[in-house]
Formats: sequence, C-alpha cells, structure tokens
Amino acid sequence: MVTIYDIAKDSGYSIATVSKALNNKSVSEKARRAILKSVEELHYTPNSSARTLATNKSWMIGVVFGENLGIGIAHPFFSQVIEGFKKHMELYNYDLLFVSRHMGLQQETYRHLQHRGVDGIVIIQSFGEDEMQNIEMSMPTVYIDRPSDEPGTVYSDNRSGSRLAVNHLVENGHKKIAHIMGNQTTYAGIERAKGFRQAMRDHGLDVREDYLVDGGYYSQAGGREAMIRLLSLEDKPTAVYAAGDEMAIAAIKVIKEWGLRVPEDISVVGFDDIQLAQHIDPPLTTIRQDKELIGQQAAIMLLDKIANQDTKHVNKTKMVPVSIVKRQSVHNLA
Repeated sequence: MVTIYDIAKDSGYSIATVSKALNNKSVSEKARRAILKSVEELHYTPNSSARTLATNKSWMIGVVFGENLGIGIAHPFFSQVIEGFKKHMELYNYDLLFVSRHMGLQQETYRHLQHRGVDGIVIIQSFGEDEMQNIEMSMPTVYIDRPSDEPGTVYSDNRSGSRLAVNHLVENGHKKIAHIMGNQTTYAGIERAKGFRQAMRDHGLDVREDYLVDGGYYSQAGGREAMIRLLSLEDKPTAVYAAGDEMAIAAIKVIKEWGLRVPEDISVVGFDDIQLAQHIDPPLTTIRQDKELIGQQAAIMLLDKIANQDTKHVNKTKMVPVSIVKRQSVHNLA
C-alpha cells in the first residue's frame, strides 16, 4: 500500500511538507503541484479513520442541491458543475455527502450536516431570495449560481451573456427580438433579463413587453408554452433569445410545428451550451457557461474558507466569464 513516505520520496519533499499539502495547509504552489502529481501517479489513498483522528476533520463536504424542476443533478448544467467541483475536491482527498433533495435549503438541513460533521458545505441552488431567509451558516460555506451576502459565491456573468446574444442578433440585422425569460425569482433569470433589456437599449431598440415571456424554471415545457405565446402575436419577432438551452430547444420544435423555419423565419439563441445543443436541427447558437470552471472555482474557494476560518481573507464573489458559440440557428437578414 502506498504511504505518505512514498509520496515524500517520489515528490522530493519532506514528510512534513507532504503532510501539510495533503491537509490543505500552507505550502508553496510548486510543492503542492509536485505532491499532488505524485499522489495521482502513485494512486495514494489515505486511511480515512487515521486521517480523521490525526486532523480532527471528517474530510467530507456537504452538498445541498435545490432547484424547482424536480430533476436534481440530472439537469445537464448542474451535473457538469458538480463534476467540476468533485474533481477538484478529490485532489485534496475530500468525499462528498449529498443531502436528500427533499430536505431543501432550510435550517434543518444545516443541523443535519452539522450532525454528520462535514468540514464545509456547497450550496447549489436557483431559488429566490425568500428561500434563503433565516438560514444561519457558521461553518465554511460557498454558494454556486447565486450571489449571497455571505463571503463565498461563484456564478456566471449572466448579463454579459445576454449582451453577447443580443449583439449577435443585431449584427445579423434583427430588431424585433423577443426574450423567453428564466423565472424571475431566480438569480440567473433576473440577471439575464436585465442584461437583455440593457443590450436592447444600448442598440436603440424598443423592449416590447409582449416580447418578454416568462419561460419558468428553464424546462422544455416552459419554453414550449412561452414560444406558443410569442407565435400567437400578430406581430411576431424575427428572433428569440431564450434564457436556457432547454427552453430554446423547445422553442425551435414549436416553431417547426407551426410550419415556420429556423432560422429563416425565426432565429433562436439559447444559454448554457448543454451537450444536446450542438446535436439538434439546426445546431443551436448559444451562450456557453464554463460549467467545470464554476465547480472548480467553488472548490478552491471552499478549501480556502476551510483553511482560513477568518472569512475576511476569502474572496466574496467569483464571476466566471461566458462566451458565445455560433452555430446555425441564427439567420442574417441583411
């Protein structure tokens, strides 16, 4: 069995330095990289019971996941975020403890995690402000996909994503642009709608209220209903920007069912860049979130909070950039 002594010999660092690196204590970045490389190459797995006794830590991270669709981590966006988080935490030999989705984000959930002795908590959720009231977190906690007043949150640059979408449509000659919004109690939905409105104003275009349709919690059912409402208008848009790929995919299907063509009659842009987006007909132009980086940054922030209980030394927020992926669902009107 590989031991800490083998890691020290292979990496060229002392046992004390190896121990510090494995316990997330202060060592040089060069030493940390070399030690982690040896850990991976030698397939080192520390004895969990001995490690817990020696460090007074459980080496477990509680994962609280909340969303309003009821599909949990099967959602393509959140599953990739969690995978990015998991891969980085595993480098430091942490295990993840998933809380039952039925518990939700409430004080009882927090007490449950305290009882299980987790070293930190990651909260991945898209609820509105009212869902988070009266939750007191005294242990290291980070939030994903929603800024919090507490230090430690990671999220995408949603407003910039909307600007990229609108800019691309305007560059292709579109002025009558509709927006299928994410539910307006969710942080992402609110920010993407704000970004859309601002981008339209920046281009001197009217933001028509009948072109703003709530698509709910980013589901295909919500996108379908929203697109039907837009197609029922006498003055139909020439382009639709949906706040989520699932909604955009449903919108494309509805447009075709109504005997119209995508993108020749109506162009469509999504948000997320889920794997399915490139395989539909036509392949979807969308805003790509770096889902793995979001998870990785949340892990780095949580490890920092665990190592430095004084939250003044921990970054308050980390906004991850987005980019546009141009495919074939946008038509040039020029």
